[in-house]
Amino acid sequence: MSLKLRLILSFLCMAVLAWLASAILAWNEGREQFDEFFDTYQLVLARQLATVDWSNITSKTQNSVNKIINTLDDEGEEDDEALGLAVFDKTGKMIFHDNKNGRIFTYDNNTNGFAEQYIGKKQKKWRVVWTNSIDNRYRIAIGQEVDYRNEAALEMVEEAYIPWGYGLIVLVIACVFLIHQEFKPLQKITKDLQDRDTDNLCPMEYRKAPKEIVPLLEAMNALLLKITKMIEKERCFIADAAHELRSPLTALNVQLDVVELASDDKKTQQKALKNLREGLERSTHLVEQMLALSKIDTQTHENFDDFLDWKNIFFKAVNEQFDIANDKNIKIKTNFKKNFALKNGQSFLWSLLLRNLLDNAIRYSNVGADINIDIEENKIQISNNKTSVDKKYITRLGERFFRPAGQKINGSGLGLSIVEKIASLHKCSVTYQSVDDIFIVTISM
Repeated sequence: MSLKLRLILSFLCMAVLAWLASAILAWNEGREQFDEFFDTYQLVLARQLATVDWSNITSKTQNSVNKIINTLDDEGEEDDEALGLAVFDKTGKMIFHDNKNGRIFTYDNNTNGFAEQYIGKKQKKWRVVWTNSIDNRYRIAIGQEVDYRNEAALEMVEEAYIPWGYGLIVLVIACVFLIHQEFKPLQKITKDLQDRDTDNLCPMEYRKAPKEIVPLLEAMNALLLKITKMIEKERCFIADAAHELRSPLTALNVQLDVVELASDDKKTQQKALKNLREGLERSTHLVEQMLALSKIDTQTHENFDDFLDWKNIFFKAVNEQFDIANDKNIKIKTNFKKNFALKNGQSFLWSLLLRNLLDNAIRYSNVGADINIDIEENKIQISNNKTSVDKKYITRLGERFFRPAGQKINGSGLGLSIVEKIASLHKCSVTYQSVDDIFIVTISM
């Protein structure tokens, strides 16, 4: 069921239950009040009748009383039918009654005060008070039907609560209307979302929205903003990738044409084949870097639960670059002063980060350079001498596809972007320095 329907049904059930509970409570309270009132009335009447001289009562007196009762107006008839009185002598003979209900009373010499008794052929329940006359020669019984008291209490509740029942119906209708009105902003938001085009990622308007759903709308807007940034990032990535791939692919086509045209010129053909191989290597490296960067973009910090064995990670990274470094007579030195403070993360990503740093260092270092890797408690520092970067380019290092002007070494311009992304995912920072022909990359916690 919808939230609106659940609210309406819940309110309706609670309102009806509250109305019934209050009605039952009122009936019980009214019943007690009626009992106290009628018991007092019966007791007062019994005391008054106890002072009467019943010795002079004869059958003629009874007949006269009967005639008087029969000629009375019907007003109060219901009360007369609900009440009864009878007077008995000590032998149990009824000497007087009210010509109504009192005639069905039976003598009881054992009860004094109030008692609930079943009287008559129908065995109806009566509340009867028994007392003796002042001279102790007669027994007086004054009773009232219990059903009458119940009906009187029920009538009182009906008179009070039936109007409240109509009021409850009006209240429920009003609440249904108000709930419907209050849910209109949600319905409008739903309609706006349904009517949106797939490329419409504008934030949702919530100035007129209820306070309770503003956090939901803010969260939705934050999500839309993330999606917008992600799509924009993907578009930029695709555009940059297309731009970067266009040049090597064009060059490959040119070299392929040269190979085909220089079939008779072995020297030219071999040079073209060499250029073709280098172009393929560059393109392969670029695609690998792009795939790595794309994979990193999908990572989240919550997935980084591997225990990081730093010595093993550095050992593998250095071994992978050993042959390339050896070709340029470059020495790689690793100095573990302390274990790096970061204990958990993605081993694969840190290996990729170090591979890119060492690859960059080897590519852009001169022959015979030294590359030093220092590991301390809160930072990793990689420095290569005989290498410098113009200060005006320092701040742009790490941008995707950015390469300083005048570079003669082939590259994709993605290596340091991958380094910064991996460091950021592990909540680390990357800084660059170029001092006295020494280029330094520092990764800090």
